[in-house]
Amino acid sequence: MKLVYLTNARIPTEKAHGYQIIKTCEALADLGMDVELVAPTRKNFITESIFSFYQVKDNFRITYLKSFDFFAWHKILGHLSFFLNSLTFLLKLRQIKIAKDSLIYTRQAEIAWLMAKRGYQTFFEAHRWPLSKNFFFKSFLKNITGVIGNSQGTINEFTKRGWTNVLVAPNGVDLDEFNLKENKIELRQSLKLPLDKKIILYVGHLYYWKGIEVILALAEKFKSNSEIVFVIAGGTKTDLETYQKIITDKKITNLLLLGLQPHDRIPALLKCADLLLLPNTSVTEESKSQTSPIKMFEYMASGVPILASDLPSIKEVLNFHNAFLAPAGNVQAWQEQIIAILQNPALSVKIATEALNDVQQYSWHKRAEKIINFIK
Repeated sequence: MKLVYLTNARIPTEKAHGYQIIKTCEALADLGMDVELVAPTRKNFITESIFSFYQVKDNFRITYLKSFDFFAWHKILGHLSFFLNSLTFLLKLRQIKIAKDSLIYTRQAEIAWLMAKRGYQTFFEAHRWPLSKNFFFKSFLKNITGVIGNSQGTINEFTKRGWTNVLVAPNGVDLDEFNLKENKIELRQSLKLPLDKKIILYVGHLYYWKGIEVILALAEKFKSNSEIVFVIAGGTKTDLETYQKIITDKKITNLLLLGLQPHDRIPALLKCADLLLLPNTSVTEESKSQTSPIKMFEYMASGVPILASDLPSIKEVLNFHNAFLAPAGNVQAWQEQIIAILQNPALSVKIATEALNDVQQYSWHKRAEKIINFIK
């Protein structure tokens, strides 16, 4: 069975959606599907091949369609650059030949519309329902074969609008990446992190709805405690400059900004921590009920206790048996939870062990099995 994954995205990319796309392709191909990834040419500071950059098996093909990159003119064109890139990529797709018995898989609604219109069985992977594009989504996706949603919250948005052929398939984790031989001290030494402090860690992008302000506030509250250090790994250059200025102005000395990290370093980073933070806020519907953070599954696979926001999207996977939960955005409650967690190591071990057991069902392979059974 041939599956053609069409994406209008810069590949490879340092952003999470690129990693998710590649791991999906790798897992589907590993289970016997003939997978081809089709992406546009884009100006890219990453020069490695996708297989090297993401450290995945070379078990699927990638085809780049030569396409003018309007993002290079983003400062002049603004949001128009996104529209023009989508339009030019669609025009390119009209020209390529794809066997009629191929299955089409995509995360872009306009691509799903085009390929369904051309008569292909087309599957749309949904990561949210954008209310600002309600009419656009309804129109472009009405003739597709099926919807694969990253969360129950996302699928609920589709089913209440009439879609019936749907599948909930949360994101996943590569469990093998976490089989490290080094102990916590050795990992900290290799990463040049403090050996004598409790490390409270966040890994991921610094978007406003990710709750970074909560971490800043927590670090400020704990700055008189010399035994605790907060660490943030991730963020663009602009984000880091913004938050470093805040840290400097507020004289927060117990918070380290590591910047964006190579993905192959993430398991070691997570395993050398004492507590992992997932402080998503409820300021958007995506964060509140539709997201499926890859970091959540990686946190679970690390064997380190997790403190997460008590949101519907998070509680589809995490609960009071496999994580510590606190009200989203409530800094006081988070502070109290951190104190209680660090004072109860036995409970922390029990909670983290339960998370490690639960995450076994969320490998990329198990996710791919669900998708294959659904599209068949």
